[in-house]
Amino acid sequence: MWAWLVEQKYTVGIILGVVFGVLARLTMLRTDYRQYPTYPHGKIIHLSLGVIAAGLGAVAVPSLLDKNYTAMTFLAMAAQQFRDVRNMERQTLSKIDSLELVPRGATYIEGIAMVFEGRNYLVIFTAFATAFFGIVFPWYWGIVAGIAAILVTNLFKTGKSLSSIANVNIGRVRLDGPNLFVDDIYIMNVGLSDTQNVICKNAIGIVLAPKNKNARVTLANPGQRQALLHDVSTIMGVHRDQGEPALVPLAKLNMDDGRLAVLLLPQEQDPEKARQVVMNSPVLESAVRMPSEAHVQTGGKAGG
Repeated sequence: MWAWLVEQKYTVGIILGVVFGVLARLTMLRTDYRQYPTYPHGKIIHLSLGVIAAGLGAVAVPSLLDKNYTAMTFLAMAAQQFRDVRNMERQTLSKIDSLELVPRGATYIEGIAMVFEGRNYLVIFTAFATAFFGIVFPWYWGIVAGIAAILVTNLFKTGKSLSSIANVNIGRVRLDGPNLFVDDIYIMNVGLSDTQNVICKNAIGIVLAPKNKNARVTLANPGQRQALLHDVSTIMGVHRDQGEPALVPLAKLNMDDGRLAVLLLPQEQDPEKARQVVMNSPVLESAVRMPSEAHVQTGGKAGG
């Protein structure tokens, strides 16, 4: 047995690479409150792509060691296929989004599509690292490298949440005549008495105070705000049906200090839970802005 493992080091390395690559994809694939990917067909699609990505990453190692560089062109073909996966996810989610009571928004959809493309590349990395160590060194080092690679890929599985860029507090919802406020931040004009009664009975207010000027610009992004409203509405429900635009959850900025007021109309009346959901909502990569990184000096002169 030991002699076979030594003689067939390429075969063993490729098998280890594929196994750990698929395991890496499994650890990054889960259906959560967003109900995506759907179960089971959505998972079957992404697991199949994970097997392909793992095979490509594992086979690349023997190709390099044997100096068969033309075989590496398969990786370029794989990159094109995974970009097509990204387009597929974008199109699917965009069609679904038109039927949501509180839509995700284009920014959120683009972020999800980007994640599904990127995770296939992480599978290739895991399979490549496992196969490399399993072939160049004794086979058991491939197992060690595979476990380490899975741990590394899981570090990239989730990004930051809103609690990392803003202080989140429960706000007071109040009506001043037809004018609706969350704390001191104006939300909208509510003219119908029936709508006012529904808001007084069901509304919850949340106020996000940015921790720095980078966070202030990120919170101002309309895509980030829409993603926040969708997440909270998905988890806690929304007290509206089609054809009721006055009962749509809203997020409005205080232009003076950058605070973001969120008006929610959840089916579950639990302000503290709503605050926790907002805190755990993701910061979208495409919504992140860093004006503090701009090398601009006072007086409008660019830094050298």
